Amino acid sequence: MNQALLVIDAQTAIIDGDGNVETGVFEKERLINNINKVVQNAIDGKIPVVFIRDTDVAGGEGGGFEVHPNINVPQEAVVFNKAATNSFYGTPLLEHLKELKIEHVVIMGCKTEYCIDTAVRAATVNGFDVTLVGDGHSTSDSSNLTAQQIIQHHNRVLHGHDNVDYFSLVRNSDDDLFQPIHNNYR
Repeated sequence: MNQALLVIDAQTAIIDGDGNVETGVFEKERLINNINKVVQNAIDGKIPVVFIRDTDVAGGEGGGFEVHPNINVPQEAVVFNKAATNSFYGTPLLEHLKELKIEHVVIMGCKTEYCIDTAVRAATVNGFDVTLVGDGHSTSDSSNLTAQQIIQHHNRVLHGHDNVDYFSLVRNSDDDLFQPIHNNYR
């Protein structure tokens, strides 16, 4: 089965905060460590890695816009920029994944309730089984919920989310994420 790792909006200004709009994400060190662990597993398994950057972050330029400096971005990784919450909208992501004949995507990054939620749902609609890395996405507190509550809620809601033929499962970074288990539930 052809697979890919999607790391979404793991940008410096989102993870660390920008002192203005962004306040930084919950448990950022753990997030960075888990992203690096899964990226290394992808490299070891010869799994393509795609990084997505949001052009709204830090005005789309400078250090705040870049992938966090403590995250390993493999030389062979593909980087796409997006202007929308949906990583598939207005980007070559779908065409890239179809060209590689990808069937399963592993998703991680920021922010849980926005770009991560949307990517999981959009991927299933576009014909991919999804593994969301439950300890590999994060966000910051909202006016209604803590970041931890938002993450827990999305891990529950997106575990088993389906669009009839394709669905998502939530697994943690210590699992063998590139051994998908979706067929155990079909």
